[in-house]
Amino acid sequence: MTDVRRVGAVAGVVAAALVLSGCGGGSDKTDAKKPSKGPAVTASVDEPDTAEPTAEPEETEPEYPPGPEGEIDEKADTEGWEYDSLYDSASDYVQDICDSLPDQTETASPAQWLAEAGFMEDDGAKILTFGVPKLCPKWTKTVKAAVSGTYERWISRGEFDVKAKPKPFRSGDDVQEIGPGTYQAKGKFSNCYWERTTQSGNIIANQFVTQARVLTVTLRVGDLFKNDGCGTFKPVG
Repeated sequence: MTDVRRVGAVAGVVAAALVLSGCGGGSDKTDAKKPSKGPAVTASVDEPDTAEPTAEPEETEPEYPPGPEGEIDEKADTEGWEYDSLYDSASDYVQDICDSLPDQTETASPAQWLAEAGFMEDDGAKILTFGVPKLCPKWTKTVKAAVSGTYERWISRGEFDVKAKPKPFRSGDDVQEIGPGTYQAKGKFSNCYWERTTQSGNIIANQFVTQARVLTVTLRVGDLFKNDGCGTFKPVG
């Protein structure tokens, strides 16, 4: 009986071992984990662009109002004339000059003001020559004089060289040239000074003005004239 029990016990141990082997073991093929699947990759194919290109807007020709203003603006655009960016159009620029001319006669003649204040520089002369006769024709001769440089010159503060044929105004020159003749200033003058000298600086005539209403000087070719606060001298002969 003892031997039978031992065999049975051995058989039971073997059976248990087989059961355990079947649960925890196995071949490499059955035990290996399968790799996880990643996101599917799809190849992109460039499709031809079938959308129609956007048509660029057509440029339209500028429209100009009828009348002299439109004529000035059209001419300026056609010729490519440039004017101060403060103005919306060439005709606005011309109109401003027309409105300002009557008020610019205290220290310079009208043509002198146009020429020496820089309004005739660059395309200014072309714009005013074309536009002034259309908007303020009474100033047409003034514009022509400013363009030519042959205009009446008044003498305000500064130094001047008296020449038989004075050169046109040059903005960079400290001493401007004027023609000979008799000049006169009118107003209420005090605490001012004027003088005539030779080219070497010798005083020909001078005056410290304490109180006066009329000042008169006669300038000859070769003189140097200095005006220090004695108003504006205008030619009278």
